[in-house]
Amino acid sequence: MSVSALAKALRVSRGTVQNRIDKLVEQNVLLGFTVRTTPEAAAHRVRAAMMISVDGVHADDVLKTLRGYPEVRALHTTNGRWDIIAEIGTDTLESFDEALRRIRMIKGISNSETSLLLSTHKL
Repeated sequence: MSVSALAKALRVSRGTVQNRIDKLVEQNVLLGFTVRTTPEAAAHRVRAAMMISVDGVHADDVLKTLRGYPEVRALHTTNGRWDIIAEIGTDTLESFDEALRRIRMIKGISNSETSLLLSTHKL
């Protein structure tokens, strides 16, 4: 929410809200700010969830390797059928195809299944 919108909702001046935010930053209560965009406006327009099965002794190495891939937006370890779920994001289908090829070649990955994310319904 913008400072102006906060001020209006709180029925105080914009300066009051800005001063309070500045004070909270100074006191290390607020550690940072973020921007949220719609999936359509963001880079990495091709998005997917890649479920990965890993040979047990290679789990740490696979996670370490995946962290080095810029296409991997997030990694989740799981307790179900799959050991890791990787969120993948690229700008084109061609770069997506290349990323999948490289990820599938990582030593220790025994199986994977990938689904394209078509739309997001709740942020």
